[in-house]
Amino acid sequence: MKKELKICLPIYKILYSAAFVLILSFVRGITFVDEIGIALESPIALLTVIFCADTYLVELHNKRRDVFRLFPVKKQTTAILRRLLIQMIYLVFIAIAGYGMFYWQKPGEVMGGITSGTAFGQFLAAIPGTVLFWGIFSMTICNVVRNMWAGIGITMCIWLTLVSQAGSDFLGKWNVFSYMFRDTDQWKDLSWMYGKSLSVILAVLLILLIPVVLKKRG
Repeated sequence: MKKELKICLPIYKILYSAAFVLILSFVRGITFVDEIGIALESPIALLTVIFCADTYLVELHNKRRDVFRLFPVKKQTTAILRRLLIQMIYLVFIAIAGYGMFYWQKPGEVMGGITSGTAFGQFLAAIPGTVLFWGIFSMTICNVVRNMWAGIGITMCIWLTLVSQAGSDFLGKWNVFSYMFRDTDQWKDLSWMYGKSLSVILAVLLILLIPVVLKKRG
């Protein structure tokens, strides 16, 4: 585990991710507490795309691929899943820290609406699905094309499509960004969880494909 920590959480990743959420809390203005999650979800997804892109390709970049491929596919898959788990726990923690940083703006509670505690609870329910989907998706695309920057580019094109108003209009509550596009005035409406549930299902399917990708792409 200590070795995996050094591989998937190098100091430069910790520094740029921490700087990312800190700067975001300064440049993205909010007025009410129910806007914090909206301000955070798509940027956290983008951070996850970049953060997890090299989860396996790091072996290629550091010229360890030939040694790594000597292990059985099952052991390779376990190592990759362990790295993904470490990174995703860290990214969820960063997202939560970023949520707290927005309070320097002193957002108000909506009169007669959602409380700060409920808003935070909904964010906690949504953000793991966001991190899980975009982390697995980014890593998978990069491994398939065998190029980190090309994989990030492809994934970002899909991110831009889904985060757009057109993506919201087309997919509605099934959009993986359904939490971000929810009607905050109707805070008791939890239909956005359809999109989050779909995110988790798609992520699980991509996890099941990891051994196949490793065999095909090496």
